[in-house]
Amino acid sequence: MKDTYENPLITRYASKEMARVFSDDNRFTTWRKLWIALAEGEKKLGLDITDEQIAQMKAHVSDINYDVAAAREKEVRHDVMAHVYAFGQLAPAAMPIIHLGATSCYVTDNAEVILMREALELVKGKLLQVMKKLSAFALEYKGMPTLGFTHLQPAQLTTVGKRACLWLQDLMMDYEDITALIAGLKLRGVKGTTGTQASFMTLFDGDGEKVKALEKYVVEKMGFKSAFAVSGQTYTRKLDYNILSVLSRIAQSAYKFANDLRILQNMKEMEEPFEKHQIGSSAMAYKRNPMRSERMCALARYVITLPENEAITASTQWFERTLDDSANKRITIPQAFLAIDGILNLYVNIAGGMVVYDKVIAKHIAAELPFMATETILMECVKAGGDRQELHELIRRHSMDAGKVVKQDGGENDLISRIKKDKAFAPVWDHIDRIMDPKNFIGRAEAQTEEFIGEHIVPILRSEKISDKETAINV
Repeated sequence: MKDTYENPLITRYASKEMARVFSDDNRFTTWRKLWIALAEGEKKLGLDITDEQIAQMKAHVSDINYDVAAAREKEVRHDVMAHVYAFGQLAPAAMPIIHLGATSCYVTDNAEVILMREALELVKGKLLQVMKKLSAFALEYKGMPTLGFTHLQPAQLTTVGKRACLWLQDLMMDYEDITALIAGLKLRGVKGTTGTQASFMTLFDGDGEKVKALEKYVVEKMGFKSAFAVSGQTYTRKLDYNILSVLSRIAQSAYKFANDLRILQNMKEMEEPFEKHQIGSSAMAYKRNPMRSERMCALARYVITLPENEAITASTQWFERTLDDSANKRITIPQAFLAIDGILNLYVNIAGGMVVYDKVIAKHIAAELPFMATETILMECVKAGGDRQELHELIRRHSMDAGKVVKQDGGENDLISRIKKDKAFAPVWDHIDRIMDPKNFIGRAEAQTEEFIGEHIVPILRSEKISDKETAINV
């Protein structure tokens, strides 16, 4: 069927693993697991729930009868009650106790946190794969001089590897953010309709300790350490904002990398991978467009904007809850994760196959280095007895003349040739070529690269036990 819109995040960009996280199967199976955990906890704490009822529920946790749920929802206009009914049709003995004491948000909100944690773990894994590939790239090119750029104008030299460390450091900060976020995730818990646990107090004849024990049981059964201390009908939507903020920060890092690479590809210094039969343009057959990097930026721009949506949702939740978050969340949460997954799939692919054109880089250095070397030449001549002010004026004049040759005449930078002909600079003539070695102008860039990766990135990769196995990607 091609007569209906399909979400390109599913059909083109995200992995099957991420799409599965937010699938109906995973969501409604999680709902059923939550209902089972609730029933088990209630039975353990003394309610009249039988082993047969729980056994029937467990036997049908995964075989979702969608047709029954859809028909029931059409009748009652309530998705959760439709699925309660559908589950009860498969587990008739349990029908009287499914969802006992709970409100809809018991399953919808708790399941949402569970799914988001699963998705965050996938994102974290791919983030680590990118960090691993960029680390290898940075170490390979740690000592290769290249022009630095400030204001997109040629500046002091850095190295190709050191520049990669700038991308890596952004990702390291994202890794720290997502790790802390995952570690601190809390379930909504077993809170009842407005968060007071009143229905559960009724079930347990006013025994608040049993109500607290029920929540503790469910939370631990679902693999969490704690629940929100208080809630309304929903968990605070500030959690959704926090999660999308972390995804936005990852998207920002990816955009910075991809945009830098697009500029470098324009300069012909570096390129993203380009397949043998890949077509760069439908009209201009010679073109090698940075389509993967461009796609990264396109998806990243989308994710970067999403936290504002969740900020509005969090700030407009009236009192204990209002429903205008629901339809919004069904769209923004899954699509944010699908988009960031697509971004990281591309990032893994690009970072593992970047091409560096060293001769082009060297040519660009040669065009600018004479200007950058003038301070060193000036200092060397002063140490040999020259007058600093006179030498400075001579260099200024030579630089202006050389700049005119480059900008107005389209010629090569001949500043060093001019200096070699000016007797005022005779003290450096015999070693000016050594002065002009680009490696003399990279400072500690090479050492910084080794130190940063060795002290900051390698410990992370080791602690996470990152393997050489590639993550399946769709690029």
